[in-house]
Amino acid sequence: MTLPAAPMTLVDDQDAPPPAGPPPRLLDLGLRLAGAIVVVVAGVLTGVLELLLATVRVGGQLIGVSALLAVGANIALSWFAYEAVGRRWAVALPAVPWFALMAVAAIRTSEGDLLLSGDNWVGLAMIVAGAMTFAVMGFRQILAPPTTLGLMTPPR
Repeated sequence: MTLPAAPMTLVDDQDAPPPAGPPPRLLDLGLRLAGAIVVVVAGVLTGVLELLLATVRVGGQLIGVSALLAVGANIALSWFAYEAVGRRWAVALPAVPWFALMAVAAIRTSEGDLLLSGDNWVGLAMIVAGAMTFAVMGFRQILAPPTTLGLMTPPR
């Protein structure tokens, strides 16, 4: 006597999608590194844009658009740096090239060129506002409670 055989499908188990879960460690590290590079380049680009806008005049009078841009851009860069890199020290990634660029812009070259002069109130306000913004954002990161990125547990 033979037993009836159960019907079987001939589906290859290798075609099944991988289980959902955290990304592999190497991919995560690569994305964080790419985010860090983007943040550093963005810090340089916003610094250059702010320096270019420091001399904008309307009706012969300086306007403070670069100081406002410094505050807004530095808040966005600090936030994105933490989100992209996932470390609290990441606020330094856009801040260091920004500060270096501002320091270089305030030094007179041997030819006498100067990007940011001391009699330009907008440039001085931009440096103070941008530096204070990075300082406040860094201080907020220091005081923030520890969190796990992307692993929020639902309330019970």
